[in-house]
Amino acid sequence: MSQNISKLRNIGIAAHIDAGKTTVSERILFFTGVNRKVGETHDGQATMDFMKQEQERGITIASAAITAHWNDHQINLIDTPGHVDFTVEVERSLRVIDGMVAVFCAVGGVEPQSETVWNQADKYRVPRIAFVNKMDRTGADFNEVVGQMQKYLGANAVPLHLPIGAEATFEGMVDLVQMNSVRFVEKERIVGPIPEAMMEQAQAARRNLIEKVADLDDDVAELYLEDKEIPTDLLMAAIRKATIKLMMVPVLCGAAYKNKGIQLLLDAIVDYLPSPKDLGAVIAHDPYNEEKTCQRNPSENEPFAALAFKLINDPYVGQQTFIRIFSGKLTNGMSVYNTNKTKSERVGRIFRIKAKEREEINEAGPGEIVALVGMKYTRTGDTLCDEKAPLMLENIHIPPAVIEMKVNLEDKKNRSKLSEALAKLCNEDPSFRAHFDEETEETIIAGMGELHLEILVDRLNTEFKVPVTVGAPSVSFRETITAPFECNYKFSKQTGGKGQYAHTVIRFEPNPGKGFEFVDVTKGGVIPKEYIPSVEKGLAAAMNKGPFAGYPVVDVKCVLVDGSSHPVDSSDMAFQLCAQMCFKQAFMKASPVLLEPMMKVEINTPDDYIGNVTGDVNKRRGRIENMRRFRKGSQKLDAFIPLMELFGYATALRNLTSGRANYSMEFYQYTPTPKDKQEEIVKERSEVRG
Repeated sequence: MSQNISKLRNIGIAAHIDAGKTTVSERILFFTGVNRKVGETHDGQATMDFMKQEQERGITIASAAITAHWNDHQINLIDTPGHVDFTVEVERSLRVIDGMVAVFCAVGGVEPQSETVWNQADKYRVPRIAFVNKMDRTGADFNEVVGQMQKYLGANAVPLHLPIGAEATFEGMVDLVQMNSVRFVEKERIVGPIPEAMMEQAQAARRNLIEKVADLDDDVAELYLEDKEIPTDLLMAAIRKATIKLMMVPVLCGAAYKNKGIQLLLDAIVDYLPSPKDLGAVIAHDPYNEEKTCQRNPSENEPFAALAFKLINDPYVGQQTFIRIFSGKLTNGMSVYNTNKTKSERVGRIFRIKAKEREEINEAGPGEIVALVGMKYTRTGDTLCDEKAPLMLENIHIPPAVIEMKVNLEDKKNRSKLSEALAKLCNEDPSFRAHFDEETEETIIAGMGELHLEILVDRLNTEFKVPVTVGAPSVSFRETITAPFECNYKFSKQTGGKGQYAHTVIRFEPNPGKGFEFVDVTKGGVIPKEYIPSVEKGLAAAMNKGPFAGYPVVDVKCVLVDGSSHPVDSSDMAFQLCAQMCFKQAFMKASPVLLEPMMKVEINTPDDYIGNVTGDVNKRRGRIENMRRFRKGSQKLDAFIPLMELFGYATALRNLTSGRANYSMEFYQYTPTPKDKQEEIVKERSEVRG
């Protein structure tokens, strides 16, 4: 357990795919002594990419946690994926870290996924420092990346470094805080004076740094206005304070693959990113009164509070539940209360995780990130706390699954094995869905993108030993209504003995962006109070499969306005069935529409092909939001395109631009499908459903 909470750093490393996050993480592990040799992503030896699927593809899929030490500080490091299909991994990591290192490629600059991660970090108010990596690559431009951060991310990006050379001549950097030069030979850093030729440039950059800090700190401003020398420790304290308050983002540079700049990055993590103590109390809700808030300070003397943010199925020890402890002390065998499930759980064993390795410990305190074994009910986003002091921590946002795939067993005997494997995968990954369609007798899996599902199918075949074949991916639509409709439905069945009776009058209204909402205006006056939850339950069940095309129904407000009951024949089941029938009858009369996932697409293309690309976007029912100069000779296009028009887009874009353009996409929102397309989809679905 960390002896001094002020010397603890929980940090995440996040960026766009291929910016070099995992390489940065591997160098951090090497320089902190966790690893004796450096692992590389390209040869499948990276410590943090330990899944077979990660090693084969050279990308990060699951966020990995590891503990390292630097300058008498403990660093809990989480390396997150850069591919947009695994956004939920970044989301849940950002929910539990205290600070972030955002890695940018010195050539690519601010890429689409960089923006997504940045916005996620803004949402969770995570302080961050930036590391401009790959300064040794052709086309590297440090100032351009800093400018893009200010322009596209709205960040107050302030350089603490000035690169010495660039591309093939990149040697090191001028440290503008210490005002010296740092060069790298092999794995050693050599500190020396600033080169004479760069002195004027360095002094101007230092002035710029001090001016930016003076705007945010009174002590620095006072000395600056009096034209006095700013002591280094005062400047560092001011940078730290401004970074923690999200008022500035210190920017460093380096070339991780060539071992340049990592020690300075580690220094900056310790110097400028917060400890749990710096961030103070975590705010939570009272589970019995949502409007009432409570807080927990990062102290062992406070009641225990933690958030479960990740589940992993480990073949050796079973399910591991990763938690971040916000307050109190956790010990082996202790009983904790799961507020979300309203159940108590006993902690079996506690592990400190080192990627795929684990070290068993007896206790853990505030600020720690550990894995628990033996948790039966806990899932991603659940709050664990002291039963005598219950609270509910802010949950983790899970984006909707937008793409579906049919899964068929090669051997029908494996049906129960498949169900078990899918249940484990759904527990691990909340953005993954799986269900069995009774009508078509097919297993349907749904996720964030083609790569996401490809990885999970690969895991079914290799890790769970369940051989499956898959159909072509298809879009996961939603259904909703666009007009209000009131339905008066009476459910009555006489079968000789006790009959069944329920009567509801429900008004259905569009509820854009707010999901399913149930309101009882009768206040239990016409239907006995014990049957009101039955009505809500029946409506929720009916929305799992819409009457229009069999897709889930979203954004409907159901107002129970009237009804009646029978003293003998009414029952829980009768009211559930009545509500379902009422919903099905009303839905088709309330102007139903299909909603399709709209994707935000960013395309980088050379100027020569801009006409081909924009023409193709229009053909795909896309809308170009804006175009901007990316760098000399090329442009970036931001467009919104329906997902159903984007299957095979990678190949089409390559053909249109002789392989010179690239793109990335992420889910934006669900929007109504045009009438002609809607009719086509409904017709196809009705044929499939028989």
